[in-house]
Amino acid sequence: MTKYSYEFKKEVVLAYLNGEGGQSYLMKKYGISAKKRLQEWISSYEQFGDEGLMRSRKQENYSLEYKLYVVELYLTSELSYQELAIQEKFRNPNLITKWVNDFRIAGPEALRPKKKGRKKTLNTPSKKTHIQPAEVTPIDTSDEHIKELEDELLKLRIENSYLKELRRLRLEEEALLKKQRESSTASEESSN
Repeated sequence: MTKYSYEFKKEVVLAYLNGEGGQSYLMKKYGISAKKRLQEWISSYEQFGDEGLMRSRKQENYSLEYKLYVVELYLTSELSYQELAIQEKFRNPNLITKWVNDFRIAGPEALRPKKKGRKKTLNTPSKKTHIQPAEVTPIDTSDEHIKELEDELLKLRIENSYLKELRRLRLEEEALLKKQRESSTASEESSN
């Protein structure tokens, strides 16, 4: 991907805004390969002015909640990446594209901030003390798995309620039989 300078972008955008030609003409004249790129420059310039054409050197950190909000906004509205970027005051709509694609592939976990830098290396244990690592079981948080667990929970609750009711009925029946036996023995004793 070719990196274009701020001056070059501004020259092309101003040529377009001054009516020197349409997008296709300016793409050929200036050797721009993608029409979408030119459209992004124009939109960014119209929205943010000169700042919209400058490359940002600072790394913005966005919270998980904000990323999820933006992804949900894109998925539930009919806004394009560019329109959403302008609405949320992003100069780079490709960032939203990346978040949406990551979300579609791996779910919300893909949007969590990642630790930067090297991983710490632990001192290797001596040959005398051999420690076996604890077995880690990954937890499946997919929607399908959660739905299966909810269904299983519902079945178990129904079964539990059924067994409780069955026990109550048995106890009631036993109490009734005991009462009948007592009354029949009492009536036999009184008749004798």
